[in-house]
Amino acid sequence: MSKRDQDGSHKQEPRTFSAEDARQGEIILKRRWQRLVFIGGLAAVVLVILLVRFAG
Repeated sequence: MSKRDQDGSHKQEPRTFSAEDARQGEIILKRRWQRLVFIGGLAAVVLVILLVRFAG
């Protein structure tokens, strides 16, 4: 299929990333609330694991 729609306009191509860039994960938390939500989520996972282990 070509890059043109039926009406003749160009489709916008999706962004592509090299394999090296895609493997390198980096968590960027610029704002204070983003850091709090991220750390809270990690703490919640630990608490759930502890509750399941000691309650069950």
